Amino acid sequence: MSAPRTIGIGILGFGTVGQGVWKHLSEKQADLETRLGVKLDLRKACVRDLKKKRAVKIPASKLTKNPNEIIDDPKVHVVCELIGGTTKARELTLRALRAGKVVVSANKALLCEHGPEIFAAVRQHGGQFLFEASVAGGIPIIKAIREGLVANRFELIVGILNGTCNHILTRMGEDGLSFADALKEAQELGYAEADPTLDVDGIDAWHKASILAWLAHGKWAPRNRTLVEGIRNIGPADIDFARRFGLALKHLAVIRRDFKANWMTVGVYPALVPNRDILARVTGVNNGITLRGDVVGATTLTGRGAGGDATASAVIGDIVDAIAALTGATNSGLTGDSLAARESQGKKVRMADLPEIVSPFYLRLSLLDKAGVSEGVYRIFSKHKVSIARVIQYEHPNQGRGTVTLSTYPVDEQKMSKVLTELGRLKTVLEEPVVLRIFSPES
Repeated sequence: MSAPRTIGIGILGFGTVGQGVWKHLSEKQADLETRLGVKLDLRKACVRDLKKKRAVKIPASKLTKNPNEIIDDPKVHVVCELIGGTTKARELTLRALRAGKVVVSANKALLCEHGPEIFAAVRQHGGQFLFEASVAGGIPIIKAIREGLVANRFELIVGILNGTCNHILTRMGEDGLSFADALKEAQELGYAEADPTLDVDGIDAWHKASILAWLAHGKWAPRNRTLVEGIRNIGPADIDFARRFGLALKHLAVIRRDFKANWMTVGVYPALVPNRDILARVTGVNNGITLRGDVVGATTLTGRGAGGDATASAVIGDIVDAIAALTGATNSGLTGDSLAARESQGKKVRMADLPEIVSPFYLRLSLLDKAGVSEGVYRIFSKHKVSIARVIQYEHPNQGRGTVTLSTYPVDEQKMSKVLTELGRLKTVLEEPVVLRIFSPES
């Protein structure tokens, strides 16, 4: 009987996730080897500082500052790219793929910005690029779309993809914190970076939404055709409106596909979600994703969306898939043929035009406290045939201003844009309106 094949693993980047991968692979090595029928060789981890103290015990001989010691090592078969960013990560990923290695990555920005180039390298050199950890951490959403639900065409994918935003909005909605206080708490708990821009301005969620759109429909969502909004402007009046009408404030990524008209739309924005919807009940740093397929109907996956262990779990899952492919047991990755088919599919899909994107809207208006002001606002809505569903007026004694919150019946983005343009010209509208969409699976 021949000895089991040895699979070498190298890790580029040894932060929280990289250390988690090394720790759990080491602890579960014997069990994994038995299940997979191979020997695992944790070859090296590339770090910036060799002397830095780490939570994970690792022999000094296993550390290097030189990524070439991993990429150029013929005994390394699987390269885990966990360094973050896009410049160095792109360079090292392409070099590893050209060397015929399997690359496992948690880098959503890299994939979103350089996906076509990366997959061209996969097709040319016959390797694989696995990226389960790039979206929703410990939730196996990539595998669900690619494998478990492969028989489906997805009319709708909607998800809470950023745990930082979800934590902040949960604390604002349930405990009455201001945005500033909730953000400060998230930073103190390690849920938000010192510079929270990528999270609270929606960029992180956009990266993830673009990946899901490509997986489901073969088309990358161009940044200039994707609505990307954050949560900085959410205030107490918005929370009050949501509470009064059985809604929850969530930061959503929404991907819709109309197969008859052959368009796709991708949006990332704060939205009001009916409390009856499963996503309304996803709280804290958790993520949740609902997929509506033409065969399975609606399926929702929830769980930890971020954190070292959740992401490490997804990375290790990809490592196991990589080993299975390397040993010929299975090939669950995106092969050259499947990538070519997905690329061909995506070329036939167009991005939706504004009149095709429809939803109910919520607006918060700061108005001059003067007779006839509200009537002037309502005339603009009537002029553009936008019907108002609900209105709440708040008075601010002795401040010369009032706040009006309102919701509309479903209306297309183009009409709403015209309404907002005209509202912006009114001297009686004292601040830029806060605009939220009201999520409805049907719209």
